[in-house]
Amino acid sequence: MDPFLAVAPEVAEAVASGAPVVALESTIISHGMPYPRNLETAIQVEADVRAAGAVPATVAVADGKLVVGADGSLLERLATTTDVAKVSRRDLGFVLAFGELGATTVASTMIAAARAGIEVFATGGIGGVHRGAAATFDISADLQELCRTGVAVVCAGVKSILDIGLTLEYLETHGVPVIGFGTDVMPAFYARESEFAVDRRLDRPEEVAAVIAARRHLGGGTVVANPIGVPHALDPDVVEAAITRALEDAADAGVTGKEATPYVLARVVDLTGAASLDANIALVRANAELAARIAGALSAS
Repeated sequence: MDPFLAVAPEVAEAVASGAPVVALESTIISHGMPYPRNLETAIQVEADVRAAGAVPATVAVADGKLVVGADGSLLERLATTTDVAKVSRRDLGFVLAFGELGATTVASTMIAAARAGIEVFATGGIGGVHRGAAATFDISADLQELCRTGVAVVCAGVKSILDIGLTLEYLETHGVPVIGFGTDVMPAFYARESEFAVDRRLDRPEEVAAVIAARRHLGGGTVVANPIGVPHALDPDVVEAAITRALEDAADAGVTGKEATPYVLARVVDLTGAASLDANIALVRANAELAARIAGALSAS
């Protein structure tokens, strides 16, 4: 038994029986949205997963445990506590050892999902190579986790504040396949398209499930890029202007490292009149629904 892993009974039973399960991250709750939209979204996303036929498993760190399947009270703690730690692989030992409250990133959610036997995970956008990384070497730990941990991540592409092209180059170098679900090009988070091609377009959840199953014994994760829905997509020029301004503000404020992404995303929300927040919620919900369909197909295979 893993002394640092706490899997909710419903999740453990579903995994043991081969029923579909979808892991969900918690950084989006504590660091991605303001209260009460964060809590409302967390509850709604879990409901979306259930409506699509899978069991949701929101991941967080609490009371010395890596929790897989947060209950309502823990979701509320994550949404309302002001000093929740943002936890990636590097931070897990500290937060677990000292019993701190932590919200998991893509990387640490993948770790928890794999340890609990969950193969599919839904998020908003993955981290990646930051703009200006040639000088800063700022590359998200999410990418390294995708290289080593066998979990499929359903996302709306790379967060658009990052360098999409360099991120795809990094994933290619490390053998991580990027599937475009219903698209030939990499989505750009708030926007449906970028100028960069995906590795393979697949149009059905069953096809994606087949790839995940084939990769089980090969090692490493899989990126499933699901474009934001047409009604919710933002004008790429508007988004880029907001990102440029937000990055300048972050530089002026001296915000770097793991604090940079939540800071810049929050500034983009301010600069777009909250349109980006609405888009973020819409794409997370769509990704959760698709992840549940993929998990269902995987379970049935």
